[in-house]
Amino acid sequence: MGQIFNNLDPRFYIEGILGGDRTILSRAITLVESQNETHQTVAQKIVEGILASSGKSFRLGITGVPGVGKSTFIESFGKAVVSKGHQLAVLAVDPSSTKSKGSILGDKTRMETLSVDKNVFIRPSPSSGTLGGVTKATYESILLCEAAGFDFIIVETVGVGQSEVAVSKITDFFLLLMLAGAGDELQGIKRGIMEMADAVVVTKADGGNLEKAKAARSEYAHAVHLLQAPESGWPVRSLVASSIDNTGISDVYSMIEEYLRLVNTNGYFLMKRRKQQVDLFLNTLESLLKQRFYSDAEVRNKIENLKNLDANVQLLPFSAAKDLVDRFFKT
Repeated sequence: MGQIFNNLDPRFYIEGILGGDRTILSRAITLVESQNETHQTVAQKIVEGILASSGKSFRLGITGVPGVGKSTFIESFGKAVVSKGHQLAVLAVDPSSTKSKGSILGDKTRMETLSVDKNVFIRPSPSSGTLGGVTKATYESILLCEAAGFDFIIVETVGVGQSEVAVSKITDFFLLLMLAGAGDELQGIKRGIMEMADAVVVTKADGGNLEKAKAARSEYAHAVHLLQAPESGWPVRSLVASSIDNTGISDVYSMIEEYLRLVNTNGYFLMKRRKQQVDLFLNTLESLLKQRFYSDAEVRNKIENLKNLDANVQLLPFSAAKDLVDRFFKT
């Protein structure tokens, strides 16, 4: 981890984050990311120390099919967010890339204006190679950014598949970016991702592609209305936008404002935040119990012995599992 961790005093990081020091914020996120046990202990104290100053942002999750132009969309949308007086943090999640941190360096290059804006902080969200690690590290990174004064957080899924699930569970609004194309737009979309989306935005709605984008929007609008009504009471929206022409971007921002008015009025916003916290607690509890169980030497030996039983020996799987668990918790 280099010399940046010569100082492991949690108070140093807490004071720096609360003071808006971005260098210290970055180092704290790296501590959250680290698998080193000492770093994790320090990181936990840092998160606990800033917790009272967190939770005051809007958390937007963004995902999309390959080639949809997430980076250019975030660049354009991010400018709109900052123009409204917000402090913006952009985190990118990629559970498939633990070394390269996904495409965030490329994103920074493409987000040329946004990345140099004094009101913007762009950073890969830490990934430990497992979905649970991604969720924990990203969630704690959000808390750190909020405590540093960022009141609008964008969490971008770089990978595909289960990372969308992870991001949807730690954000307030989930935005699905889609392309217009060959008329089979719905073929490649998993039903689960559509069900998570609070809005669908058809990107690259410019030039000769504008009419195709509008047609795709209608198709998506029809598709989402066939799904179960969201618990929030929010009717899932379908919009078109062009990052090149900067059209439709303000409509997306206005839509999010409308959503916030609704969920703050009906109490869903706070209810969802609490449910997310409870779900994260239960998921983490399950993960820690599983980790502790399988790291026990006696458990590992017993499992290996069962695997190597003679084929003629009858094994009762459920009884054997129950016996092993009972023995573990009695020790």
